[in-house]
Amino acid sequence: MEFDFLEPVNDVVVKFVGGLSSQELGSKVVFHTQEQFPDIEQINIAIIGVLEDRTNINMINEVNLTAVRKKLYSMFPGNWDASIADLGDILAGDSVEDTYFALKKVTASLIKNKVIPIVLGGSQDLTYALYRAYDDLEQMVNLVAVDNKFDFGKENESVSANSYLTKIIIDEPNNLFNYCNIGYQTYYNSQEEIDLIEKLFFDAYRLGEISNKITLAEPVFRDADLVSIDLNSVKSSASGNTVTFEPNGFNGKEICALARYAGISDKVSSFGVFNHNSTMAESVIISQIVWYFIEGFHYRSKEYPFGSRANYLKYIVPLEDEELIFYKSDKTDRWWIEIPFESNGSNKLKRNTLLPCSYDEYLAACNQELPERWWKAQRKNAL
Repeated sequence: MEFDFLEPVNDVVVKFVGGLSSQELGSKVVFHTQEQFPDIEQINIAIIGVLEDRTNINMINEVNLTAVRKKLYSMFPGNWDASIADLGDILAGDSVEDTYFALKKVTASLIKNKVIPIVLGGSQDLTYALYRAYDDLEQMVNLVAVDNKFDFGKENESVSANSYLTKIIIDEPNNLFNYCNIGYQTYYNSQEEIDLIEKLFFDAYRLGEISNKITLAEPVFRDADLVSIDLNSVKSSASGNTVTFEPNGFNGKEICALARYAGISDKVSSFGVFNHNSTMAESVIISQIVWYFIEGFHYRSKEYPFGSRANYLKYIVPLEDEELIFYKSDKTDRWWIEIPFESNGSNKLKRNTLLPCSYDEYLAACNQELPERWWKAQRKNAL
């Protein structure tokens, strides 16, 4: 059985949680222990550790999530109604590929059972295993990476924490519909890589764009299936990372806001935090990132793709060569734009779809400006 890959939560953590008050989060979490395994059908969110970091040359400490768990479980939850379980850890396999296989099987089973895995790595190439977990679900995948780099590598290069994206793009079956990077820093990415993002009609937002207006990221997360956070996207003064010192990056408030956007998205079905050095300082920001994701999950509104368009306000914006159709939720005031299905094309989704957008994009369309994300989505549909 796929859950046999999971080792019980460390006894040190279980004992620590036993000493917490009934008000703290740890008292409201079900744990995989030597004596019991949580009932998957009774939980909404599953926390999993993956103790694999062999492909990250910058890691100096073995992956240890004890401090992260202690920090997280000693925090106070909001008025949450989600059922949370800690399923323990996937140990590093005989090979990195063995670890990928175990993580893929575990997360695929959870997603099928409508349980959201929160994966705590380990190196960020574990994102590849999370992506492959969607193979059996027969759906296209939208991947959002909060990262200061694009993580491209050479085609014949073995997968690593800094090159996993190439493997996602070229490996079959290719279920990737869209990739979006949030927070890239130009000096860490070659012009060739930046041009490739454009050529593939992927989306990328520089660190300064998002820091200046954090709400730009909300529609991106609303359309994501898988969210992967590289802790190196957070500046060291906020993360506590002094091993690979990063003077620039998101601050603590910003990375937690992004995690909350991911949690509040009705579509996000897996979430991971990677590339940390298991230091006490980093455990604080990781625990808060996870807390804010769960907080966001509590406020999910079950809108598109679950709700009916009949409950939305419809706005038609005529352009010179196009007619754009926008929808506004009467429940949350959030906006979507329709991507039409062209029967003579090769639309990957085979239907009209709604692309999350912002009110600002609607206003731009009213000023005869074609939204860039709408144009890219149409081009991807036609490929």
